[in-house]
Amino acid sequence: MQLSLYLKMVKDSETDLAKAFTTVSAHHRQEPDMEASCHLLASWSRQKAESACGFIARYGSKRDSEADHLYSDLFQGPRRGKLALLRDLHDLWLLATEAQICWTLLGQAAQALRDDELILACRENQATTTRQVAWLETRSKQAAPQTLIAG
Repeated sequence: MQLSLYLKMVKDSETDLAKAFTTVSAHHRQEPDMEASCHLLASWSRQKAESACGFIARYGSKRDSEADHLYSDLFQGPRRGKLALLRDLHDLWLLATEAQICWTLLGQAAQALRDDELILACRENQATTTRQVAWLETRSKQAAPQTLIAG
């Protein structure tokens, strides 16, 4: 069963996303909303990663070397300069959409398995991830004009 692969992927994606939100928060403390918002969004990802653990215990966990490198490919240390915030928001969005598609696909599998507990977890976690993605898109749109035109 390949479900175990996606359970591991979603747990790792959420763990990486929490770490990335925390990292970005530290790099952009001068931005008024970044520290508090990123800490909140990181806590959501930690909760979602934890929720995957129960299903990993039930269905197992399979390692995928392809998925193991997304965080390290995107976050290689603090960025400097005027584009730093926008690039970090962009990378957070990429990580968040990775988690989002994992929850979507797991939800489809949960329906096929008729696993009501997994269906509910996927719906709840998908909704939370959608909120994270929406915040990242809104914050990116806010930063883009100043960064790309006036920067």
